[in-house]
Amino acid sequence: MSPDAYTQMARVQSTHWWFVARREILRSQISALNLPPKADILEVGSGTGANLGLLLEFGQVTGLEMNAEAIELAKSHSAEVRMRVNLLQGTCPKDLPSVHQTFDLICLFDVLEHIPDDEQTLAALRLLLKPGGKIMLTVPAHQWMFGPHDVTLHHQRRYSRSTLQSVCESSQLVVEKISFFNMLLFPLALAGRCFDILARRNESSGSGVPAAPVNRLFKAVFASERHLLRKMPLPAGLSLLLVASNGADVSNQ
Repeated sequence: MSPDAYTQMARVQSTHWWFVARREILRSQISALNLPPKADILEVGSGTGANLGLLLEFGQVTGLEMNAEAIELAKSHSAEVRMRVNLLQGTCPKDLPSVHQTFDLICLFDVLEHIPDDEQTLAALRLLLKPGGKIMLTVPAHQWMFGPHDVTLHHQRRYSRSTLQSVCESSQLVVEKISFFNMLLFPLALAGRCFDILARRNESSGSGVPAAPVNRLFKAVFASERHLLRKMPLPAGLSLLLVASNGADVSNQ
């Protein structure tokens, strides 16, 4: 993304319905993992820090981000992030931490679709998990929806449920959960021109927050899916969420 896009993303990530509601969904999903106290957490592609404050609720956080300006924006956006998060500049998998079995949780939130070799990346991340550790990731769904907004955001691909599961299993990860989400707004995305809003064409490249009533409505609708996701996988949606482990039995370590 362009430097301006990072600046604009940092400006809206605290208030825009998509960022706010997704954090509520992620908080619910991470809580369900029952991580150990003060868990060691890595976020790959931490960007301008939209999720770092959330992750700090669950433990000690390291962020890996390729863009230096995004790192500085993350630090300036939050004193807590600046003081408590270990932010590293680098690409994945080339610049991953070298110590194996380091993390209880590794997160890639709308990141894997940017990486040319997704299988190699996940295989490298698997080695960084402690026994019983988890990878949680989100990606845009449906390759048939690939369009100009994906090109603008430098996406390599979108995923089907089967292709996402396949690449994880090829990386020797054990898939524990996979579900669509952003389901309730999915029909609107298919209805016409509002696709650009719901697929984050403008939001991801950093434009402004919608009018307050629209922002509140979309936030409420999207965030409500956290209750459904705790009970069952969703059959459709604009995005996919996956939780996987390294398959190690922590009780035998």
